Amino acid sequence: MTKLWGGRFTKGTDVLVEEFTSSISFDRRLYREDIAGSIAHARMLAKCGIIEAAEAEAIIAGLQDILAAIEAGDFTFETALEDIHMNIEKRLTERIGPVGGKLHTARSRNDQVALDTHLYLRKELAAIGGLLCDLQAAVLETAARHGDVIMPGYTHLQRAQPILFSHHLMAYFAMLARDFARLRGVWERTDLMPLGAGALAGTTFPIDRQMVADELKFGGLYDNSIDAVSDRDYILEFLAFAAILMVHLSRLSEEIILWCSAEFKFVELDDAHCTGSSIMPQKKNPDVSELVRGKSGRVIGHLMALLTTMKGLPLAYNKDMQEDKEGLFDTIDTLKFSLTVYAALVAAMKVNAPRMLDAAGEDFANATDMADYLVKKGLPFRQAHEVAGRSVRYCLERGKKLTDLSLAEFREFSPMFDADILAAIKVETCVTARDSYGGTSPAQVGGAIARGREALGGQLALLDTYRRKVI
Repeated sequence: MTKLWGGRFTKGTDVLVEEFTSSISFDRRLYREDIAGSIAHARMLAKCGIIEAAEAEAIIAGLQDILAAIEAGDFTFETALEDIHMNIEKRLTERIGPVGGKLHTARSRNDQVALDTHLYLRKELAAIGGLLCDLQAAVLETAARHGDVIMPGYTHLQRAQPILFSHHLMAYFAMLARDFARLRGVWERTDLMPLGAGALAGTTFPIDRQMVADELKFGGLYDNSIDAVSDRDYILEFLAFAAILMVHLSRLSEEIILWCSAEFKFVELDDAHCTGSSIMPQKKNPDVSELVRGKSGRVIGHLMALLTTMKGLPLAYNKDMQEDKEGLFDTIDTLKFSLTVYAALVAAMKVNAPRMLDAAGEDFANATDMADYLVKKGLPFRQAHEVAGRSVRYCLERGKKLTDLSLAEFREFSPMFDADILAAIKVETCVTARDSYGGTSPAQVGGAIARGREALGGQLALLDTYRRKVI
């Protein structure tokens, strides 16, 4: 097949080289963005007098026919044509004749692919932002629905202090809110229009870059033509955002896997989000959570791969940059799946409140509150800490809990204990008393949920502005 760039070559490309350098197997998913960018480019060329209006109309009609053919499944992508850009341009020329070749005036595949990727990522950011909000909403409503459930909080995976289950969930809401803030930053760097940079130095034709940016609803233009074709920061930022988000989902997955084990029995996942064993009939496996935990590794890997690819590249465009897409596409697909399934999983899981409450009362999770009680009576904290520690050791030796001790036993450790000590170290009291801003008291968690709903409303409003810019 004759290459569209083959004028200076004396022989055809080796078949293995064609296969090795071709990107059509994965960049075909950019067809909508490639056609939208080409239509905007053709209109601009006609407005600037670079091609005739009738020629632009023929080009646009041909591109629209190709779009319909691709979406109808009536389009053959050819490896020999390398990429989505050449596949579409070749078919356009076959359909409308030599005038199709005028479409590539004043542009290069370098700025063309950059444009396609910006358009595509912008679209996917709006979609991922919506799925992220769905998960945040599921977390919020699950927290609100179980607002009075008490569980043990952990450090080092050891029971530490009693907390509200809703407080624990709202920690994940806070993580996801930061993820959304990072998404906003990615959008800002993605919402820049690179077309018109040419191969690297701009063009000799009197183009109107702002017209193209306006038609494609971009918020700004790249100021430097070299940067426009060589920049992949926006993809790196997206992969970093995705990797951090997947780490958050992986941490939640790990906890859910623990919580639904027989050893914890804190939650039960809906049957729709579990699988069974081919040999053990009793098994109910948290495969969704395990897969999300596992898929975090591949997303982190895509970030590391592109960072490594970009670290040694001189300006401007290099073929290495073709390696940006497969990891980007896989990350987008993985993230959309993970967010979608997790919103449903969190909303549907059953919470075993009695078991959580029992666990919160074990392993002396109220020992800090016992020390705080003495501090409020006037004892320095370090001395109070020592008294509480000796009390715990006493209970361990006798198989008791702190709440099993009599007032006489308490006073063996300190005369500052009064009859109200048992009420002070009840699990419910321990939770309610932690009323500092951001703490686990019902009032604080209720306020956090209210603020979360307000913040989520703001995120959704912002997403509406993003969606209106998607081509």
